[in-house]
Amino acid sequence: MLHLFSVPTISRRAGRVWYRNLVVFFRTWKVNFFPPFIDALLYLFAIGMGIGTYIKEVDDVPYINFIAPAILAISVMNSAFFECTYGSYVRMYYQKSFDAMIATPLSIEDVIAGELLWGATRSVMYVAIMLPVLVAFGVISLPLSLLALPLAFLGGLMFAGIGMCITAITPSIDSLNYPMFLFITPMMFFSGTFFPLALLPAAFQYIAVAVLPLTHIVAIMRMFTLPALSWTILLHIAWIAAVTMIFCVMSINLMKKRLIV
Repeated sequence: MLHLFSVPTISRRAGRVWYRNLVVFFRTWKVNFFPPFIDALLYLFAIGMGIGTYIKEVDDVPYINFIAPAILAISVMNSAFFECTYGSYVRMYYQKSFDAMIATPLSIEDVIAGELLWGATRSVMYVAIMLPVLVAFGVISLPLSLLALPLAFLGGLMFAGIGMCITAITPSIDSLNYPMFLFITPMMFFSGTFFPLALLPAAFQYIAVAVLPLTHIVAIMRMFTLPALSWTILLHIAWIAAVTMIFCVMSINLMKKRLIV
């Protein structure tokens, strides 16, 4: 058990892995930049302007403005989590990219750390693409909303660590469907995204705050984009930082165990 939480040794070479993934990303930039742009529009039109015609305001905030930060938070979650589950699994098992990199002076710790950093970077990229769309529709406030970018990196690193832990223990790529349907999808609806947490029974509210990472990302995003800063932001950031550290360390140690035969 102690092995899972032992602090890994990571060198600057992890940046080489990050850069490798960045180069691959920009080689197919048309495919990679299009989805987050369309996602923002779909959420705004389908939920914000669709359901928003029936729900005018939530807590004295126009409904479309209420869900705008949730759109960004969901993008942070999805981009990092899927990059470090399906993306990393394909690179590890099918493309054998991990084996090739480990055969160089790169260590396993460097490779996984580079993957985690890349997952967090994907979150920042997706939020950076979606922000101008939301600004154009006038549903978020500048300049405070720009703080969504560093938050995207921290939140992305957290979901990258969670995703990599799952990748390390999953027996096959098909098994990755389970965390998606049992963890990611429910969290997308019960983390204060499309309706306030206060509408849930008290027990579910406590579970959402204590267990669901997206709850904290949504809360901070809402403070930045409405804007409506509160001292509780410190509690949310502390929770995210602690969980990020735990899962990133665990993911590196679990992947090391899996890759060493």
